[in-house]
Amino acid sequence: MAAAMKVVCMMFLVAIFHKHHAHGAISADTQKLIDEANMNGPYLGLLIPNLFEMNPLLQHPNYTSTNFTIDIAGRRFRFGKIVEKNVILVMTGLSMINAGITSQLLLTLFKIEGVVHYGIAGNANPSLHIGFVTIPQYWSHSALWSWQRYGYGPSDELPLEPNGDYTRNIGYIKFADYAENVTACNLHDNLLNNVWFQPEEVFPVDGTPEQRQHAFWIPVDPLYFNISKSLEDMELENCVNATTCLDETPRVVQVHRGTSAGIYVDNAAYRSFIYKKFNVSPVDMESAAVALICMQQRVPFIIIRALSDLAGGGSAESNEIDTFISLASNNSVNVVVEFIKRLVSDH
Repeated sequence: MAAAMKVVCMMFLVAIFHKHHAHGAISADTQKLIDEANMNGPYLGLLIPNLFEMNPLLQHPNYTSTNFTIDIAGRRFRFGKIVEKNVILVMTGLSMINAGITSQLLLTLFKIEGVVHYGIAGNANPSLHIGFVTIPQYWSHSALWSWQRYGYGPSDELPLEPNGDYTRNIGYIKFADYAENVTACNLHDNLLNNVWFQPEEVFPVDGTPEQRQHAFWIPVDPLYFNISKSLEDMELENCVNATTCLDETPRVVQVHRGTSAGIYVDNAAYRSFIYKKFNVSPVDMESAAVALICMQQRVPFIIIRALSDLAGGGSAESNEIDTFISLASNNSVNVVVEFIKRLVSDH
């Protein structure tokens, strides 16, 4: 009898352990919530870098929370509706790594029909202004580099280039071109030499596992981009308060390209370089990660970024983001809500 009781107790403990620790890192309780959520899908996934960009949406009159959330791997997935469209909101956190992890979690765990990523960004385009909301057609990650050794130049092959690991096709930045106070000689150099921009290795879900492809410019979904064209007639916020307003009235603009890196750009020389080299407008720290994950998972996406500062190109002594962060955040949210309205009506 005692032996039988021990067996029963052991089976009970195993069952309890299995209930709370099934599916690897996801408990059975959490998996049950995920399954319940997916019964109400599919959803439009909204990936948001920070709370100051999420809060205006949570408070927006067109957002209705279902008061249902799921916490997974340090992320909180919030469920709600925007003009009858089922949505999941999740904050990624700062940087490419956080954005990539959160994007993959969203697309792996939930039934997602499309992704909208939004937030603020620096502005590299001298024809645009703070407060403008940009919608690029293409995104790149511009901080995957091959750093060339001193003494080598554009005609010299990069390490592992013959294997297809690295390339000179995209271009480079030469540090010596940005030297100052070198009037003692006509020729100058820099030990930092050259940095060559590299494409990402990608492994599309419909490709062959472990067989890499490469991508530098990632296009947003063409249907989403076409719908976003109609947003250019929107009126946007122009003033932070009664005494602080922008000289140029903000508007929504479709632009050719945006770029991301794990770098906060507040440098006029680099701002000028990436604009001239790549014709980019918004520069941020997350969007390319979202683009790369969505592209590999074959999920349609669009990215909407409001310009909060001039990435070091302004005349002010300090970065403009301290003044215009709330205005830019509000403008990005208003454009996202209007995009979803028009997406719903288009379908």
